[in-house]
Amino acid sequence: MDVFSRTFLPAAAETGLAVQTVSRHMPVFRQCVGSGDATILVARCSRPDRPVAGEYLLLLTHRRMVVTQQTRVLHRLRLHLNTELRELSNVTWSPDPRSQSVELAATAIDGVRERFVVHTQHPKQVWQLDTLLHHAFRTRLRPAKERVVATIGETTTSAGSGLRPVPAR
Repeated sequence: MDVFSRTFLPAAAETGLAVQTVSRHMPVFRQCVGSGDATILVARCSRPDRPVAGEYLLLLTHRRMVVTQQTRVLHRLRLHLNTELRELSNVTWSPDPRSQSVELAATAIDGVRERFVVHTQHPKQVWQLDTLLHHAFRTRLRPAKERVVATIGETTTSAGSGLRPVPAR
């Protein structure tokens, strides 16, 4: 059993998803996520800007965010969002323990602002979800810092380095 399979089912059970729902969405998730990527979160979500668009299922791994949509009438599955976490910008979330939900918003690489609301069963789960999102988006995604390895024409003059410029021939 690969890492994705080992971590997917416990993450889905933690949010109270039915086995039928999980098994229905699993083939779509399998196509998007690598076998070595561990699941952080699997949860039902909705879109506040489109409340009648159908049901969404959000999958968050250490590398990717995948959202599938199930239509209301025909119950067809379609892929709504499939992106690497590093391609998302301006990621924000706001936990609301009174409504037992967390609103997650991010801008995809194509410039579209995606908003999802994840509802939890208990107010305590709101803070667990907040911690998971913090771990996925704040601690794992460090801003890319420019690293200068060497500059042409520069020499090191530190006394302890023992390196001296060699004249070109």
